[in-house]
Parts: sequence; structure tokens; C-alpha cells
Amino acid sequence: MNILVYLIPIALTLGLAGLMAFLWAMKHNQFEDLDGAPHRILYDEDEETS
Repeated sequence: MNILVYLIPIALTLGLAGLMAFLWAMKHNQFEDLDGAPHRILYDEDEETS
């Protein structure tokens, strides 16, 4: 039962760290363009269009 004294703060700390990482990603617009990358990989930017 004494292990809970260590596990509960560790779990809360990891949960808070995950929440902070998610909020940082939202603030820096990491989830802005979710469809761009899958479509961008299909096009060759070096290809000349004439």
C-alpha cells in the first residue's frame, strides 16, 4: 500500500506533462493542416510544369 505514495504523484505528473505538451501543440498550430501532409507527399515539387 505504501507504493501508492509514489505511484499517484508519478501518474499525476505524467498526466500533467501530457496535457502541457498537448496545449503547447495547440498554441503553436501543430494541428492546423492535418490533410496537407498526406496530399503533399503525392506531388513532386521538382517536376517542371510547362
